[in-house]
Amino acid sequence: MTRTATPKLGAYTALAGVGLLAALVVGRPELAALAAPFALVLVVGLSFASDPRIQRAAFELDRERALEDETVEAALILRTEEPIGRLELLLDLPDGLNVDGANAQIVRLDWRQRRELDFTLRCARWGGYVVGDFVLRSPEVFGLLVREWRLELGQPLRVYPRGEALQRLLRPLETQAFAGNQVPRARGEGVEFADLRPFVPGDRVRRINWRATARRGEPWVTETHPERNSDVVIFLDTFLEARQRDEGTLDLAVNAAASLATHYLREKDRVGLVAFGGVINWLHVSSGVIQLYRILDSLLDTEIFLTYAWKDIDLVPVRALPPEALVIALSPLLDERAVRTLLDLRARGFDLTVVEISPVPFAPPGRDELDKLARRLWLLRREALRSRYLRLGVPVVEWDGDVSLQSALEEVRRFKRHARVVRA
Repeated sequence: MTRTATPKLGAYTALAGVGLLAALVVGRPELAALAAPFALVLVVGLSFASDPRIQRAAFELDRERALEDETVEAALILRTEEPIGRLELLLDLPDGLNVDGANAQIVRLDWRQRRELDFTLRCARWGGYVVGDFVLRSPEVFGLLVREWRLELGQPLRVYPRGEALQRLLRPLETQAFAGNQVPRARGEGVEFADLRPFVPGDRVRRINWRATARRGEPWVTETHPERNSDVVIFLDTFLEARQRDEGTLDLAVNAAASLATHYLREKDRVGLVAFGGVINWLHVSSGVIQLYRILDSLLDTEIFLTYAWKDIDLVPVRALPPEALVIALSPLLDERAVRTLLDLRARGFDLTVVEISPVPFAPPGRDELDKLARRLWLLRREALRSRYLRLGVPVVEWDGDVSLQSALEEVRRFKRHARVVRA
């Protein structure tokens, strides 16, 4: 707690001092009488200066998890044993959170009064936050001094990115031997119809198709496709990002990763996450709601981490990626290490798809001819990089957030269908 003087204290001190000094110099008691009220206010105000204290303070949130653009109700509870004539409160919020309405409030507390103040927080950006730090100010008698202190009542609040609704997902080339929603071409135990064939010794009786048997006069059985799932790994490039004001390529990548993870897990697939940049973090593939929250919590901690200790790292550890997994890379393709890493994944035989988070909208064109020429050369170099991936059979789709992620995935699906026809 700090005590600071207000401009009123300086003004009253100057007026009282000048009046008394003038009365002594000129010898006019009237001047002393004019200065007396200011001196009296100074004496009384400084003599009766109080020490306001909050005996009990608590900050509560109606929930600890929210999505972007949602609101969270918060309440500050105060209780004091001594009266406080004027208490000014300011909720200190981190970047990414806003208050609907007034952020600063002025209250008065009486003897042993309990007061509850309500705030409506709006989640503007995804991230992990600690909310509940307040700056308090209370003026003393006559407003000569002001006491200022902080209340640190931090409560955790995790704001998850609001993902996009996806109607169709990319299907991997290989499925796994676990139950899921995918229907492979192989035949086995399942419910999806595949074909009819004559009965052979060893077939189960419950697989006999009685309608076909009655029509053909001999036993026929129904063959089915099994229901399988797949392994999907979301690769997040955290080496570099292009940013302009409050939005950047990393924000788009995190939102896309949240959308993909949510929908693949909904399809009973196993999903993992690899954040590859200055440091490497990964989550092994798994399924279920718990895995979804693991991935979302990991995305909240994603940031561009610059380091000089591992500047030559360009390989994903083998144990971070399961074999025959579909790898969906979300990268602006700005760092050569990320480019080499993706090429290495393709060389290791992974089913790789690159969603290029386009940095072009975050790099406005220059004004002079040299800047425009440099921009054209940069765009040509990026086009050559895409062609390099395409020659290796890796679909690359450019996505800038202006169109839906579903549209970008449809482009990848068309590429794979066309590539399949060409190979055939």
